[in-house]
Amino acid sequence: MMVALSDQRGNLLHHESMARHCSWRSGGKADVYYEPADKEDLALFLNSLINDESITWLGLGSNLLVRDGGLRGVVISVLNRLNDISLLDNGLVYAECGVTCAKLARFCQQHGLAEADFLAGIPGTVGGALAMNAGAFSFETWDTVDSVEMLNRQGEFIKRNRDEFVVAYRSVQKVEDEWFSAGYFRFPRQARERSSTIKSLLEKRNATQPIGLPSCGSVFKNPPGDHAARLIEACDLKGFCIGGACVSEKHANFIINANQASASDIEDLILHVQQQVKQVHGIELKTEVRIIGERP
Repeated sequence: MMVALSDQRGNLLHHESMARHCSWRSGGKADVYYEPADKEDLALFLNSLINDESITWLGLGSNLLVRDGGLRGVVISVLNRLNDISLLDNGLVYAECGVTCAKLARFCQQHGLAEADFLAGIPGTVGGALAMNAGAFSFETWDTVDSVEMLNRQGEFIKRNRDEFVVAYRSVQKVEDEWFSAGYFRFPRQARERSSTIKSLLEKRNATQPIGLPSCGSVFKNPPGDHAARLIEACDLKGFCIGGACVSEKHANFIINANQASASDIEDLILHVQQQVKQVHGIELKTEVRIIGERP
């Protein structure tokens, strides 16, 4: 799988349970799990892998379902590893892929930058937010992107402009075998002293979403002109369970791990919701969550 790792400074594990690292608290094991010491260590590690090695990137694990059969290949966890953030002389905010979106929001608040508060509502890291154009409160990550730093299999860093990517709702098309290692974000200066809206936005989120219970956030993308939660609720699916997985009573676009749910329980419930919405409304719900790995 890999050449000698004598120069690596990160943490290398084998047969690591992904349930420990995903917000649904379920899922199988990863063959190889690596936590790089920093960006340079990550580049060295990537360069040590064989060319066709399967690589899965992990941040907060909040938009991911790993099937019970686990993951072949390598999982690279960047959370709290690639964690540098700074305000550059040109006014851009530089944030590495392991920085949480909440931390980026707070950093902007502390430095008098506006229009970043929505990031506090995204339960993920900068890398994941860039990869899927994550959003909250009607704002999207790529609305704020100036440019990005990519990392390829050879461990080379490449800076790319925003216009090199095709960006859509919860979708970003990028160059194959390149991954987001950091982002350069542009936020306007606050015109005057103002209080942050982060607290009120989070209070709004907590009032309408099952925060504190194991979930992945929103499971399904909103179809054009409608909301997945409305469609699911109209099918009378709130509270419906398969095994230990249940559609949230609080927000129908959330599936919670209510009682030691397996990944299979969760995936079966996702499929059931899709079938019911298709049958009742004639609409095919597409998942926002990534479902990966092998079935048991």
